[in-house]
Amino acid sequence: MSTETISHQAGSGSGPTLPTAPCSVVWSQGHAYVLEYTGGAARWVGLDAFGRPTALSPTALERQGWTHRRED
Repeated sequence: MSTETISHQAGSGSGPTLPTAPCSVVWSQGHAYVLEYTGGAARWVGLDAFGRPTALSPTALERQGWTHRRED
């Protein structure tokens, strides 16, 4: 991981917080997730490993870890 990559690993307790602006993009486990607000609640929407749509709560995304940049 380069020093330019800002990342948050599950359980680290420090680091950046998830973005709150609509249409923000983060990466988790090799998949992109976009922040979407529906009915006043925020959720991160993306595709799972099989290409099916999936949605995660901000708490679930924090638990599994995320980064601002795609890691190869």
